[in-house]
Amino acid sequence: MQKEPLLKIDNLSVSFNSNHKLKEVVHRISYELNKNEILGIVGESGSGKSVSSLAIMGLLPKKVSKINSGEIRFIGQDLTQIASEEFQSIRGNDIAMIFQEPMSSLNPSMRCGEQVLEIILQHTSLSKNKAKEEVISLFEQAKLPTPEITYKKYPHEISGGQKQRVMIAMAIACKPKILIADEPTTALDVTVQKEIIELLKTLQQENNMSIIFISHDLSLVSEIADRILVMYQGEIVEQGTTHDIFKHPKHTYTQALISSKPSLDVRLKQLPTISDVVNNAITNTIITNEQRKEHHKTLYSKPPLLEIINLEKEYVSKAGFFGKSTKFKAVDKVSFKLYEGETLGLVGESGCGKSTLGNAILQLDKATSGTILYKGEDITNLPSKKIRELRKDLQIIFQDPYSSLNPRITVGESIIEPMKVHKLFSSNEERKAKALQILERVGLSAEHFNRYPHEFSGGQRQRIGIARTIAVEPKLIVCDESVSALDISVQAQVLNLLNELKDNFGFTYIFISHDLAVVKYMSDNLLVMSNGKIEEEGEADSVYENPKKAYTQKLIDAIPKGL
Repeated sequence: MQKEPLLKIDNLSVSFNSNHKLKEVVHRISYELNKNEILGIVGESGSGKSVSSLAIMGLLPKKVSKINSGEIRFIGQDLTQIASEEFQSIRGNDIAMIFQEPMSSLNPSMRCGEQVLEIILQHTSLSKNKAKEEVISLFEQAKLPTPEITYKKYPHEISGGQKQRVMIAMAIACKPKILIADEPTTALDVTVQKEIIELLKTLQQENNMSIIFISHDLSLVSEIADRILVMYQGEIVEQGTTHDIFKHPKHTYTQALISSKPSLDVRLKQLPTISDVVNNAITNTIITNEQRKEHHKTLYSKPPLLEIINLEKEYVSKAGFFGKSTKFKAVDKVSFKLYEGETLGLVGESGCGKSTLGNAILQLDKATSGTILYKGEDITNLPSKKIRELRKDLQIIFQDPYSSLNPRITVGESIIEPMKVHKLFSSNEERKAKALQILERVGLSAEHFNRYPHEFSGGQRQRIGIARTIAVEPKLIVCDESVSALDISVQAQVLNLLNELKDNFGFTYIFISHDLAVVKYMSDNLLVMSNGKIEEEGEADSVYENPKKAYTQKLIDAIPKGL
């Protein structure tokens, strides 16, 4: 006799109110979650995976959303038919959720321990002292270092990985039957991501929980899930065991999700995108080792475009008004050369100093000591007028395109603005013609010129950010985590675009990321940073195949490789 599933979703449809019209975003989905099972839900932004999980939690915004049809049966009870008050006893007690962004989910004005204590006191009859002991025990379970000290800390005083562990401790505080983890590792380093995955597996076994693990990364999900369902445009297009989905994907979208990720073994000239897979237009042109060696021979025969010598960036922090000053070296005696047309990969965990180094090179944050030679000239102590002129040559593509674009001006104006600042072209008509041309180059069209940033998807906004950067025809571009927040297939499109622009315009890139698979694919040479120092450097493929340092090996081992 087949066991009754713990959770059964049957023909669920959800609509949102957009411009006084109901738009259906989840279309009649059905699936089951069994006891002690980890179910992976994979899909890109807008696929409906988070909306359907919010429906399970009863957290859909009431005024703008509506469940059109279907049932959500939890231990036989239909959750779509119960009142808000009843849901409060289920939420947290029986079904809990870990959200994607721990910083915005934790209260910044409350100590970490008190936030978990509050939940235990609300849902149990434990005394305050016993509840505090329970919080310390939960922090130990969540593998937080020094639980008693972490209890007293505020969220801003701990790392991103530790904040996520506090969220996990909060979610399992009442020993729920179901834990929904919505993109719980997206913004984390690969090493921390691996630790969180292993922690969730352990907690699931220890507490006999069922987990719904939501992500846009199929390789990552395959490392934790027993079964996987794939969502695309509000529908479940495929579901099955992890082995079957990963090794024998039937739907073209699932195939696209697998093939869009840079391979660690083969270097394709162009990454396949979803439209390539759907339209059967994949070009499997491989860059051979011989071609790569020949390219590097030409690349490194010229004098360097940029040379960094013993660069240091030191910060001073003070504890209170009368506290003792402490010095912290974010960049510590870093030296390397960068050649015209090269992509130099800069990889390491959060806090290793890679972004600080990028900012020092761009003169956005002055180095404490050392030399930066650009085209043979020391640029560390240039007057402000000279630095403004230099800005044309040295540009940056930011991680979050939305916050780096002015929401009040159109995309066209955003692209024209830097041209005006650097006095490029003689008239606004010429600048507009150039901006339209650039929009086409980055895969957008002329009709996008008069739209505002909020009217675009994340991938399109990143293209606008790239368009704005290349508008001034720079020589060197720092790409600071510029694809880390993107869906896998959009990431593939942007990486292809960066490589195409590099070939056409001769750009030189410093490519900063914590994702070693992406850095390896993009880079000619690789710098591995840890604690402000360069831990290891060399040709990207060689460093990956034969890492000399244990730290580099740890980063490589943490890459989700799928089955």
